[in-house]
This record gives sequence, C-alpha cells and structure tokens, in this order.
Amino acid sequence: MSVRIILADDHPMFLQGLKRLLERADFEVVGEAGDGREAVRLATEKRPDVAILDLAMPLLNGVDAAREIGKAAPGTKTIILTTYSEDQCVREAMRAGVSGYLLKTKAASDLMQAIREVSQGTIYLGEGLSRDLLQLQPEAGGGRENPLSGRERQVLQLIAEGKKIKEIAAILGVSVKTIETHRMRLMDKLDIHETAGLVRYAIRMGIIHV
Repeated sequence: MSVRIILADDHPMFLQGLKRLLERADFEVVGEAGDGREAVRLATEKRPDVAILDLAMPLLNGVDAAREIGKAAPGTKTIILTTYSEDQCVREAMRAGVSGYLLKTKAASDLMQAIREVSQGTIYLGEGLSRDLLQLQPEAGGGRENPLSGRERQVLQLIAEGKKIKEIAAILGVSVKTIETHRMRLMDKLDIHETAGLVRYAIRMGIIHV
C-alpha cells in the first residue's frame, strides 16, 4: 500500500515540484497546504501517514503545526523539510514530536528514505544534522524552555507577523476579547510588554524565522 502524504509549504512552485517528485516515486499526495493552519486541517480531515511541513510558514509554523497534528491525527508522522539547519531549530522540532528533519538542499533520495523510515516508526535526521539530537524526547508538558500554551504561541506568531488583534481573532475564530486575554497572559508570562520585544522573542525561540 502506498504511503499517503500531505505537503505544506508557502512557496507554490516548490510545493508543486515536491508533489511531482513524490508521485513519480509512487507516493500518494492527498493534500497540499500553503500555511500551518491549513496543514493541521488537512491532517485532521485526511489522516495521512506522513505530513511533510516547511518550518517557516505563515499563520502557524511547522513545529507548532506538528504539535497540533500530533493531537488531532496521532497516527500521522511529521517531517520538517526546511533550509534551517541550526541545532535550536532541530531541537524544538524533536521536542514537538517530529519524526524527521531534513534540509531542502540535500538529495531527493534522502527525503524518500525519510518517508519510508518514519512511516515505519523510525526517527530520521537528514544529512548534515547532529546525530546527538536523536536523543531528545518529545516534551511532556511545556517546561521552562516553552512556557506558553499552544494557543498563546499561535497568538504570538500572528502578533509577530504584524497582524492586528481583530485580524487574529478572525483567523483563530474567537472573540477580540479572547485574543486580548491571550496577549496579556503571554506578556505576563514572558515579562515582555511591548510588541517589538514579542517579535524578538518569537524570532529567538524559532516561532517565526527571518
């Protein structure tokens, strides 16, 4: 039986090229998304074997999308496919429960192997990444390095992307008052009380990438 896959990347040309590559290798691409929120919706609806996610995506980054997919479709394995090779990025992904992490600059054969291995329950790190990171375990409940809830991280990303409170409320399907409450809570938790500081924190923690 062919491995069923969804793809998420905010670069349409890359997305279509990746789809053609995988289909030529006899994988079944059952959905494509241009942002992390759409990837979570697709994973929930399609229940694929594997979700291949870009790291830096609008609305919801790849790591937080992987967290949400892990809750909504626990049978779906996630692979981050990105240009970011920094240990911090890989570390955050591993702690979020990602099964594979690969670089876009490496050979396509690396991706094919990763899909086969993670679909069988193996953790896969691509060429050029530290093997030591394989020892990291998924986070059990946040911890000091990740003090924000999933919804607070979503709100933080949208603030850091320059969205206004009303826009964020519309995107997340909640009231303006709810978003204002999340904003106040995350500011209190981080002891950061201006937008510029929130943007710097989001960049430092890999919630957005520049």
